[in-house]
Amino acid sequence: MVLAFAMVVVEHPPWSSKTCDLNTYGYAQFSAIPMRREADHCSEMVNQAMLGEPLELLTSKALWTKVRLAHDGYEGWVLTAQLLAIDQLTYRALIEQTQDLVADGINLLEHESPEKTRVVAAGALLPNYNPSTGQLSLGQDTFQFEGLLSNRETTRDNVLMHAYTFLHAPYLWGGRTVMGIDCSGLSQMAYRLSGITLLRDASQQATQGETVDFLTEAQPGDLVFFDNDQGAITHVGIFLRQDHILHASGSVRIDGLDQTGIYNADTGKHSHKLRLIKRYF
Repeated sequence: MVLAFAMVVVEHPPWSSKTCDLNTYGYAQFSAIPMRREADHCSEMVNQAMLGEPLELLTSKALWTKVRLAHDGYEGWVLTAQLLAIDQLTYRALIEQTQDLVADGINLLEHESPEKTRVVAAGALLPNYNPSTGQLSLGQDTFQFEGLLSNRETTRDNVLMHAYTFLHAPYLWGGRTVMGIDCSGLSQMAYRLSGITLLRDASQQATQGETVDFLTEAQPGDLVFFDNDQGAITHVGIFLRQDHILHASGSVRIDGLDQTGIYNADTGKHSHKLRLIKRYF
């Protein structure tokens, strides 16, 4: 079966003008919408908002809206046409009630009209999902989801299981899906699917949790951080058993780990310098 995907382009939605301040909310209506540093297609992608992810609409400029994600406070510019506006009561319900998260690396939200069927990725939220029917609504449309959901169980095995979902995903700055992900996106998504909220960037995640003093004390699922020559934390990975680490560098891969840092067997060299280890549960 061949599926077609459609996007409705709205130049000026009813709640925006060329430039205005907003006092409303919304969520992403597509699998992973790019969040950019500036309101420009050529601007750096700093993050992605996952489908169903609630956010605040801060300000609007032409085709763009600046948003703030509810779960970690991260901000960026997105195309307004990729959002669904919601009222404050709906927004509060989305952030105060536990929402179902997609656990499959990638799957479909199927619609009775094939051209409306859309892709969904691990970590996406399913607003108004009914587990007994498998149905959910996005705006005025009803979709069917037949895939796996995360149980958000906070265990080390669960963190590793969700992290392995992204194995061999290509590295993508600002990415959060199996189609492309960065180092801190990997740790954030593995933990989020296991019921723990982490901040977005590696340097921010390093401020959370409790410090593990020695590598020999690290446990599977702990996060390991690495710094550059200036001492700034620039990389993070997930500790595995037997002194190995899962991290996004070129792709999501498994490498060796010792007191110096990450050892890349392909190059025969250390690629990242060990800075500290953190534990979150």
